[in-house]
Amino acid sequence: MSITAVSNPTSSSIRSFTSLPHFDRPTYLMCPPEWYDVNYVINPWMAGNLHRPSRDLAYAQWRELHSQLQRIADIRLIHGQQNLPDMVFVGHAALVQHGIVALSSFTHPQRQAEERHLRRWFESAGFLLWETPRETAFEGEGDALFNAEGDHLWAAHGVRTCLQSHRHVADAWHVGVSSLHLVDPRFYHLDTCFAPLSGGHVVYFPGAFDKPSVARIKAAFAPEMRIEVTEAEATRFACNLINSGREILMGVAGSDLAERLGAAGYNVVEVNLSEFIRGGGSAKALALRLSDCKVTHGS
Repeated sequence: MSITAVSNPTSSSIRSFTSLPHFDRPTYLMCPPEWYDVNYVINPWMAGNLHRPSRDLAYAQWRELHSQLQRIADIRLIHGQQNLPDMVFVGHAALVQHGIVALSSFTHPQRQAEERHLRRWFESAGFLLWETPRETAFEGEGDALFNAEGDHLWAAHGVRTCLQSHRHVADAWHVGVSSLHLVDPRFYHLDTCFAPLSGGHVVYFPGAFDKPSVARIKAAFAPEMRIEVTEAEATRFACNLINSGREILMGVAGSDLAERLGAAGYNVVEVNLSEFIRGGGSAKALALRLSDCKVTHGS
């Protein structure tokens, strides 16, 4: 069922809530890299990487991530489409909670053609769609992340997602939203520089944000709960991680970050995702959470 708003639902839409998808285990959506390549430049990471990813190596790296994620979660698949090489970055496709999906309204025309395929998949799977106006740029979990409890939203603006989308998207679940301003074009999505974790920690790169946003993060997370990454770690997409309960899957940080996360109580697996970094994504961009936050984190 596709609707424009559910803040004042009709009786028929209320009845539909009882039949929305429910997951008892952590569950993610992934898209195999059947057509993955760097065919154009819509973020700084793509520059200089046109047609450089190895399809075979990308497939091997994706399969390893899939295998590691399958240890701790169930996985659903959506298949990519020819001439849509970025569909593999399905984490940018939507934001999901309680069976309601805020579908992305992609900024760049190169990705807008993905939207109809994503819509078809979510509709066929029984999700309730929360519409984002075409003129209101919003790019899913790329720029909007729930806290571990699923009752507050962190959202970014400045590169891909517009500030006006934040309240609109948060209204789908009647939750509060904290807006953060991205100021470094290398970190074009929130998930490239900010990751709220299940245990109440946050992994983030302060240099990606303006000063008021850094102050907002520091006000929300006590010093011992903030895990700051260096610029070198951030540019290896260290914040672009998958977190389910105490498990973390991430790309190779090239530092002691895994040990620092381990000291905070997390079990970390690093997977080489070099071919996807050429396109501007890593672990988090390759998987979209479908299960509720409390199910995903076992709380």
